[in-house]
Amino acid sequence: MSVYEYIALDEKGRERKGFVDASGLAAARQQLREQGVYPVEISQAVQKKESALSSVLEINLWQKIPAKEIAVFTRQLSTLLGAGIPLVPSFNVLQGQTKNPQLKKILTQIRADLTEGKSLTASMENFPRVFEPFYINMVRAGEASGTINLVLERLADFSENQQTVMSKIRSALAYPIIMFFVGSLVIFLLMTFVVPQITEIFSDMHQTLPVITIILIGISNFLKVFWWLILILIGAAVGVFKYVTNGTEAGRRWWDSVRLKTPVFGAINMKIAITRFSRTLATLLQSGVPLLQAMDIVRNVVNNVFVGETIKKAAKEVEEGQSLAAPLAQSGLFPPMVTEMIAVGEQSGSLEKMLNRVASSYETEAQADILVMTSLLEPVMILVMGLVVGFIVVSILLPIFEMNQLIK
Repeated sequence: MSVYEYIALDEKGRERKGFVDASGLAAARQQLREQGVYPVEISQAVQKKESALSSVLEINLWQKIPAKEIAVFTRQLSTLLGAGIPLVPSFNVLQGQTKNPQLKKILTQIRADLTEGKSLTASMENFPRVFEPFYINMVRAGEASGTINLVLERLADFSENQQTVMSKIRSALAYPIIMFFVGSLVIFLLMTFVVPQITEIFSDMHQTLPVITIILIGISNFLKVFWWLILILIGAAVGVFKYVTNGTEAGRRWWDSVRLKTPVFGAINMKIAITRFSRTLATLLQSGVPLLQAMDIVRNVVNNVFVGETIKKAAKEVEEGQSLAAPLAQSGLFPPMVTEMIAVGEQSGSLEKMLNRVASSYETEAQADILVMTSLLEPVMILVMGLVVGFIVVSILLPIFEMNQLIK
């Protein structure tokens, strides 16, 4: 069976696009006619091996499916499987209602692999940028235990919870960020358009100007002439920072250390890392993934080198027969409350339940801290902008007052 991409017209003359499974080009045309559509253009969308690989590379290099769409797909697949619909027909339904063209191609490829007898895990592994190791391992555990619909439901719950948290954080930061850019734009317009017109009066009078006014004129002239250079320098600085912190091991370690040690921000970042660790590990364990394998996945989810190294070291000690709580406590990174709750969970056989409680607790604390931080940012930004505007006003008014004194 091959997959063909088509453009066709329905009985009302409306254009239809999609994919169809068929043994050949003629069979594909016949299948479309039976569905009541008339093919205008039809071509093989997925070739075996070489073209499948090129399709995968194209998606991985240039496209990334939004996490929200993956969560919706996971929820829908879980619902269909839970209703007793087999896997391949479920993908037929999902493919038909998916609007994202890249995701539609991926579902088509997965469906083609499933019809050839491959497992869902093996099919999804062809798209590592779409389905992360965390996702793949949970699906593998679900297939092995025969509870794939329950595992997909947990995956959907996990993804939706993560998106809710990130949405709250973005909402809290949206106002200060907008305020910063609008305020910066207003100040830039004042310095490059308004200030030069006013200070030009002082130049015509050939009067000795106060130092503060000379500084204002100098800044204004610089911004008016070299504003493009400032934008280039800012862009270059952002590019170098991203390369150093993401492209080099030393830079990544330095930045992760700063993120943990900075006052206020460090505590928030640590709480977010604990939330990710606890929630992800609990979800993996509930889905039947072995502890050591789950910890290997989790250390790449916490998004911090030092926390990841602590988890890796703890996994080694667990492999040697120790408990999970002991090495985490010895690291000094995880708060006593976290390690104590994990220890209680291990002793009582309810580790997943305790990890979920830890995640919920620290998730709430992190959100509260972010709200407090953003509420403090607003008056600080207003104060800073007020000082800048005050500097401009004083710099302009001071020589005017001096001229009035001379006239008297």
